[in-house]
Amino acid sequence: MNAPAGAAKQPAVKLKTRKPTGIVPWPLLLIEGEEGAGKTYAAAEFSASDRIGQMYWVDLDEGSADEYAAIEGADYEIVDHDGSYRDILEQVEAVHAEARRVAAAGEPPVVLVIDSGSALWRMLTNWTYERGRRTRKNRALLQEDPDAAYDIGRNLWNDALERWNRIIYLLRTLPGIAIVLARGKQVSATDDNGQPIQGRAEWKVSAQKDLGFDSTCWVRMKRNVDPQLIKVRSLRIRVDQRKPLALRDFSIEDLVFNKLGCSVDSQPRIMPALAGDLVQPWLTRIAELENKEALAALWRSVPNPDNRLSREEIATVRSAAEQRAAELDNPRPEMGDGPLTDAEKLRAAAKRKAAEQDADAEQ
Repeated sequence: MNAPAGAAKQPAVKLKTRKPTGIVPWPLLLIEGEEGAGKTYAAAEFSASDRIGQMYWVDLDEGSADEYAAIEGADYEIVDHDGSYRDILEQVEAVHAEARRVAAAGEPPVVLVIDSGSALWRMLTNWTYERGRRTRKNRALLQEDPDAAYDIGRNLWNDALERWNRIIYLLRTLPGIAIVLARGKQVSATDDNGQPIQGRAEWKVSAQKDLGFDSTCWVRMKRNVDPQLIKVRSLRIRVDQRKPLALRDFSIEDLVFNKLGCSVDSQPRIMPALAGDLVQPWLTRIAELENKEALAALWRSVPNPDNRLSREEIATVRSAAEQRAAELDNPRPEMGDGPLTDAEKLRAAAKRKAAEQDADAEQ
């Protein structure tokens, strides 16, 4: 039977909804300010609270974690890393997984401290400038004039932002309390072209510019002044625009459990990662595989309807798997004659990736 003219068609996809919980989620706290204002001290002091579980401390170029353990009652674990982005990311992922286990067991929440977000963004910024210098165009320019100003492609900044956002997403969805410490200071205001505006100053957080937006609670600390609540996403506290709220007798424990109203029943913010397509996670898995049998199993599993891949996406993923299998059969001889060790294969892959990035930067 034909539907009457103008009648709505039955939707092909079933609507998915849920009722809101009303539960206060665990926060991502941004605590920024002047040096010597007490940011690190406040975080270490929080580790003594009997309302939290294990605190994990990621020290990035600050060097304070060992010393501040001398604070009475301080109890936290320093996360070891080798200074590389990959190792830092993997350690944050490991803490995220541990926080999920703890939350599922109904235990007091895990706390993760990043000290500092300023150092993390500075590392990614330096990485971007180094990559910019390595492009063929800029190498030629700098060879003629080592002090010449050179352009950095937008694609390189996008790569840095993607790396930053991978860590921020883990912090925002942590089934526990995430704290990012950062430097903040008064600087000269600038116009849209980056030129200083005479006689005007503004406060600047030394980190990626969206950190304040991504945080659920933003505290500013200055020497000899009560800490200020700059922004909070909460129904229990209100901060008027351009009127920071003074926090007398400030402590992170009081802010999280009393003012924000978090408790053992709190949960992470439910925020599925947004993606333009479903291909990238598959490509990442393929690039990490060193076994042809595993590649073949992945190739066969791609069309499974549960993967929700389109026909074009299936073709893309299978092509990448086939290309990876060919690379394993015939590794490129960048490292000289003879069989390649696993370490040599990794170095060769890194070298090829750098060359591809140079080519992309020139487009």
